[in-house]
Amino acid sequence: MDREKKLELSKLAAKIRIGIIDQLKSFGVGHIGGSLSIADTLAVLYGDVMKYDPANPDDPDRDKLVMSKGHTGPALYSALAIKGFFPYDMLYTLNRGGTNLPSHCDRNKTPGVDMTTGSLGQGSSLALGMALGDKLKGRSSRTFLICGDGEINEGQFWEAMMFAGAKKVDNLVVMVDYNKKQLDGTTKEVLDLGDIEAKLRAFGLDAMTIDGNDIEQLYNALKETGKKGIPTAIVLDTVKGKGIPEVENTYANHSMTVTEEIGNRWLEHLRAEYERLG
Repeated sequence: MDREKKLELSKLAAKIRIGIIDQLKSFGVGHIGGSLSIADTLAVLYGDVMKYDPANPDDPDRDKLVMSKGHTGPALYSALAIKGFFPYDMLYTLNRGGTNLPSHCDRNKTPGVDMTTGSLGQGSSLALGMALGDKLKGRSSRTFLICGDGEINEGQFWEAMMFAGAKKVDNLVVMVDYNKKQLDGTTKEVLDLGDIEAKLRAFGLDAMTIDGNDIEQLYNALKETGKKGIPTAIVLDTVKGKGIPEVENTYANHSMTVTEEIGNRWLEHLRAEYERLG
């Protein structure tokens, strides 16, 4: 990965984080921790890896993204707005009456959202079906699935992984946001996940664990997907609330109140970080 590309994607990740806080400040509350933790992943996907056209969001040959942890829609919305799927100002309508940006992702409302999600665990089956459908039709497109670590407590996720591995659905890329927290506490406290990579490998996936907040590791891992004839699984070792120290250090950061004063303070920090990148 060259220096110029790393800078480009790092700046995109910073912009995505700014867009997340712009939305949550506008609405006053929202799912902040898990949105911030996947900003780097979305930057690499939408900044380089995925094949898509904002002017033709329903192109059947596009790469597709399923945000199975649908409550982190603000992260996806931010990336889509920055990439031109809809005007940036639309972000300020998050979760308001009549909005096209509901609390959880809805493909019938938001340009660029490939699948409606929010009922945890179901996104894995949906993404698998999309990938398998494209494969049977001979398309070269891939489906990228982002799940939360708390979400994979759901049995449906593992049923989908068993099928994906057995049928060698090699155009499916599974990413688990291992930020180690869920709604009711840490994943270790609620239901210890053990060795996620080993479990996914046992289900027949080409599994690896990387620093999910490291642009270069994300880029290198995602560029190598689908080359072994089996689905890929990447465990993203992330920090919930990444990018804003105050959020990172808050225990209950699944959803937080974001007043105008707090939002302005966080935006000032994020914009300073963006400028620091050069």
